[in-house]
Amino acid sequence: MTAALAAASAAVPAVGGTAPDFELPNQFGEPVRLSSFRGQNVVLVFYPFAFSGICTGELCEIRDNLAVFENAHATVLAVSVDSKFSLRAYAAQEGYGFDLLSDFWPHGAAASAYGVFDGETGMARRGTFIIDAAGRIRYTVVNPRGQARDFGEYRAALAGLDQG
Repeated sequence: MTAALAAASAAVPAVGGTAPDFELPNQFGEPVRLSSFRGQNVVLVFYPFAFSGICTGELCEIRDNLAVFENAHATVLAVSVDSKFSLRAYAAQEGYGFDLLSDFWPHGAAASAYGVFDGETGMARRGTFIIDAAGRIRYTVVNPRGQARDFGEYRAALAGLDQG
């Protein structure tokens, strides 16, 4: 089994487990480490590629409803295997006010740690992980290729954080 295929078969971290840490550059090349967000909630959104139709629709829905995340004291981090240069152009074109992280090199390492890297196509699958202030995974969803995530599920999962 090649390393890429092994990465594709990695398990999705379980709800209740500690979120795997990583450091990736954002669209400006600034390093962003997941563990630096301890004390606040994080919505980690893996998506296949910048500028693609479903991905743009999903991220624009987050952009247009950012108050939902802010009200839950949640920071949105969106991750793809695109380069930081592509992500900078994408964020500027779409007006995203949250970090787009580049999992470009080592290719798909963060997506692999979360079990959402597709080694055959070289892209992340649509996976979302809501991580609480203690660094524990409280919600996960991984959608099949070509199927957008349900924004209503984000609302419900974020509301659950406020209760717990």
